[in-house]
Amino acid sequence: MKIRSQLLVKSLALGAATTIQAWMATLDYRVSFYDPTVDPVDPRYQGQKIYIFWHEYILFPIYLRGHCNLAMLLSQHTDAEVLSHVAHHLGFEFVRGSSRRGGAAALRELLAKSQKMNLTITPDGPRGPRRRLAQGPVYLASKLGIPVVPMGFGYDRPWRFNSWDRFAIPRPYSRARAVVSPMMHIPPDLERDGIEHYRLEVERMLNRLTLEAEAWAESGTRKVNEFTARRERAGAGRDSAPGWELVPAAQVDQARAA
Repeated sequence: MKIRSQLLVKSLALGAATTIQAWMATLDYRVSFYDPTVDPVDPRYQGQKIYIFWHEYILFPIYLRGHCNLAMLLSQHTDAEVLSHVAHHLGFEFVRGSSRRGGAAALRELLAKSQKMNLTITPDGPRGPRRRLAQGPVYLASKLGIPVVPMGFGYDRPWRFNSWDRFAIPRPYSRARAVVSPMMHIPPDLERDGIEHYRLEVERMLNRLTLEAEAWAESGTRKVNEFTARRERAGAGRDSAPGWELVPAAQVDQARAA
């Protein structure tokens, strides 16, 4: 059912944003990077990126990386109307559109925002198929000369909706894990066959990272290069050395046990 009252939409969005913040704050976040400098809160971060992750795990980055100069592509479907306001409350800008509705206008807005902002895209949204990468991120990366960063997320035995993407709701106080790829550079000016080649390559990478993150979350084991992660604004602490940095997970565990 379409919600026509903008006041109701904004009220629902504010309540949802508050609930997301409280709920997601209970989780134990660990991350494994191939290259930590792709994280927009890392002091060594440079340049724009296109971050991609599957639609079912959107709560993970929308909570953890708000206020990090990110513009999120959201569809023009009714359910995304509330989500766009939620994204705003949590520190994201957004662009409305998809390959099915409003695609040309969305592309122009993404091109404009990419001059100064990072882009985030759920490449199997807004209606699937689940975990199948659309061509949009590869096309954008080729056209803009901006690298793609696939991010795999996982929770420990999450609750799931009976939706096309099996949307994941993490259990309170459970484990949340991320495995983040290095930058994937897409050649410029790709034709149709080239776009499909790299689409498959990026899709395989994103699925591999997601399965790895899910297995890691469920097992409760440690990775040699794992770090804790927390909600942080981009640029926080950069004016005073050493700036913000990820804390090794073993160090945090020792502090909690003390």
